[in-house]
Amino acid sequence: MGPEKTSCYVWWQGVFQVFLCFHGYFGEQPEEVAWEEWDLDAYQDALKNSNNLLGHSHFHTMTGDRKTTVGSFHFVYLVIFVVGTTAQFSDESEFTVNTSNQGLTHVPKGLPPQTKVLDMSQNHISELHLSDISFLSQLKVLRLSHNRLQSLDISLFKFNQDLEYLDLSHNQLQEISCHPITNLRHFDLSFNDFDVLPICKEFGNLTQLNFLGLSAKKLQPLDLLPIAHLHLSGILLDLEGYYVKEHETESLQILNTKTLHLVFHPNNIFSVQANISVNSLRCLQLNNIKLNDTNCQVFIKFLSQPTRGPNLLNFTLNHVETTWQCLVRVFQFLWPRPIEYLNIYNLTIVESIDEEEFTYPETSLKALTIEHVTNRVFIFSQTALYTVFSEMNILMLTISDTHFIHMLCPQTTSTFKVLNFTRNVFTDSIFQKCSTLVRLETLILQKNELKDLFKVGLMTKDMLSLEILDVSWNYLEYNRHDQNCTWVGSIVVLNLSSNVLTDSVFSCLPSRVRVLDLHNNRITRIPEDVNSLEALQELNVAFNSLAHLPGCGSFGSLSVLIIDYNSISNPSAHFFESCQKIRTINAGHNPFQCTCELRDFIQSIGQVSSEVVEGWPDSYQCDYPESYKGTLLKDFHVSPLTCNTALLIVTIGVTGLVLAVTLTALCIYLDLPWYLRMVCQWTQTRRRARNIPLDKLQRTLQFHAFISYSEHDSAWVKNELVPCLEKEDIRICLHERNFVPGKSIVENIINCIEKSYKSIFVLSPNFVQSEWCHYELYFAHHNLFHEGSDNLILILLEPIPQNNIPSKYHKLKSLMTQRTYLEWPKEKSKRGLFWANIRAAFNMKLVLNTENNDVEM
Repeated sequence: MGPEKTSCYVWWQGVFQVFLCFHGYFGEQPEEVAWEEWDLDAYQDALKNSNNLLGHSHFHTMTGDRKTTVGSFHFVYLVIFVVGTTAQFSDESEFTVNTSNQGLTHVPKGLPPQTKVLDMSQNHISELHLSDISFLSQLKVLRLSHNRLQSLDISLFKFNQDLEYLDLSHNQLQEISCHPITNLRHFDLSFNDFDVLPICKEFGNLTQLNFLGLSAKKLQPLDLLPIAHLHLSGILLDLEGYYVKEHETESLQILNTKTLHLVFHPNNIFSVQANISVNSLRCLQLNNIKLNDTNCQVFIKFLSQPTRGPNLLNFTLNHVETTWQCLVRVFQFLWPRPIEYLNIYNLTIVESIDEEEFTYPETSLKALTIEHVTNRVFIFSQTALYTVFSEMNILMLTISDTHFIHMLCPQTTSTFKVLNFTRNVFTDSIFQKCSTLVRLETLILQKNELKDLFKVGLMTKDMLSLEILDVSWNYLEYNRHDQNCTWVGSIVVLNLSSNVLTDSVFSCLPSRVRVLDLHNNRITRIPEDVNSLEALQELNVAFNSLAHLPGCGSFGSLSVLIIDYNSISNPSAHFFESCQKIRTINAGHNPFQCTCELRDFIQSIGQVSSEVVEGWPDSYQCDYPESYKGTLLKDFHVSPLTCNTALLIVTIGVTGLVLAVTLTALCIYLDLPWYLRMVCQWTQTRRRARNIPLDKLQRTLQFHAFISYSEHDSAWVKNELVPCLEKEDIRICLHERNFVPGKSIVENIINCIEKSYKSIFVLSPNFVQSEWCHYELYFAHHNLFHEGSDNLILILLEPIPQNNIPSKYHKLKSLMTQRTYLEWPKEKSKRGLFWANIRAAFNMKLVLNTENNDVEM
């Protein structure tokens, strides 16, 4: 194409290039856009090479659902302008005020002076005053469509010098008074009640104007003369109220616009007899065309003038009701015209469908798109209908949402490179044994009634140039394990998503496929013995039931893997080791089990670039156990000791050994065996006491005190302590005179302590060296806690240094620090007080039970 050809909106070329690649292979072209800058080869290269087909759109957006009804030029341009004009301050919400659809009858008060976008559409406003908007000096966009304005003085906007977008469409305007708004780019007066085109000389000063929307009931040749010098991107002309007497013809010269959109009355038979000529027209759209065999020639005559120019590349008909005969005549008329892209949306066929003669002269037409067909003819010849389309000598044919049940194979070698039959009811018989589609490169059969994957492969056998095949959203399955699938070897992009395929699909795939979409099927695992997909680069298996991440042993070239929304709980940590070429993986939204097995996988993710793992970390969350549910994998931490069994066993063993050594040392240090032996003996004595008959068990205290002392201190005890106490009638128990022969020493000690009101311990360095003295102290102290009495009297005969007390006598140390003891004074003058304290410990009377009689002491 020559450099002189530009698109209808030059600054949107790149945007619509992307639109083509991802929204339907020419399924629904924005009607105001000329596609002359678009190149078929570049388009298909983009399909084959773009990572976004799988990486960001799950592939199905490339051929996904599209609206069956094309929006009006007016709406599309509004969207374009809003994106282009207001995006610069769209993040500053305080600059936008939206009061649309609120039942307003006047402009609300108190609008922020800094408002840049003001939307008051779909209200009941009937008047607009200068004071309503004059203070909005920064206003750029004003929408007043769908209100009740009947007249308007454009000078109201003289203080809004920054105003660029003014929408007054769908009101009741009958007249306007003009005033130049120098920065205005979008000015819409369409769908109002003007008798003639509301053009005045001041419009000639709108040098920035790109779009102009108008309404009129009559046309005059020089109506648009004041703006003839302006180079507009688009004109919308509302002719719903247009009326002219029969056999009268009007004319209108439209200069310098790239896009022309004409809207006629939706319910009237087309009868406009007007000569509308346009210079430099690239895109033409006609809305609301109602035809029959009688007025068909009127419509063709109307088309003769605007379709004559050599620059018209894109022609769109929207909301068309016609007979089959008239439609074929329109095709025949347009075929030799310079149009390259013909689009028909919302087509209704009435009356009858009979075989019509149609010749296919050399044509400039590259693509025909027909979407959303309603057929009101119920009995007709299928051949008459399908033959017209199958024999077309064009590159691209889209017939979508038509409920066609079949399409014929071309009789001779076809020129088709792209066929799009989305949303029909084609069955597995489509194109079987068809050898004339040898140039076909892209075939889309999305949302049909295909059921057998084996037959789909067989269908492609003779399509020697086929590279892109989309059979998503069907009912495909593969159960023929006894037959090998036959595919043409040229397929590189295959979309099998949203079917009912299972694991067996991996044994019925074209060997050279590079981009494979299997998302939303019933796949539970990817077999390890897949050996025919070495060329596979991009794989989408999202929304299946896979339990494991596949390795790349069978997919040596795999670089993109989409496997989110499956049943993967413990993905392998070796994935990145086996998939060295992977550059994008999306495994989020799986039910991850946050256990030790997952730790290595999390660590492996941390070692790759964040650009490789798509959706990390937000899409990767724990699902089990319940305590971790909702926790991001990056925040899940578990100690190495918990997950390493060998290390755990070694740690437990070492800890047990250290504990055993510590307890052993502690036992030795505290003489624990000795204490255990004492407890055992005391327990045995207690048990024997419980076995004595009750009549013999009756026992009361026999002694005031039991004296425990070292044999080395016996002289002081016998010469000083005992005589002094017995002189006071205090009955003393001594081991040499009161121990019962035949009983064990321990048992005698226990009995004496229990029969004595007090236990006196004579402490000295000799005492701490006597093991039996320590026994007696132990049992007396135990009896203190057992009986709940205060029965110990400690007499310090000689000072005992703390470091001289053996470590096993910790109880003696404890008693000497916690209890008060009596120290034997060396000075005789102080001994009187000593004896007084001793006697004070026995200032009570007891009934002491002897063996034969009671004595009161």
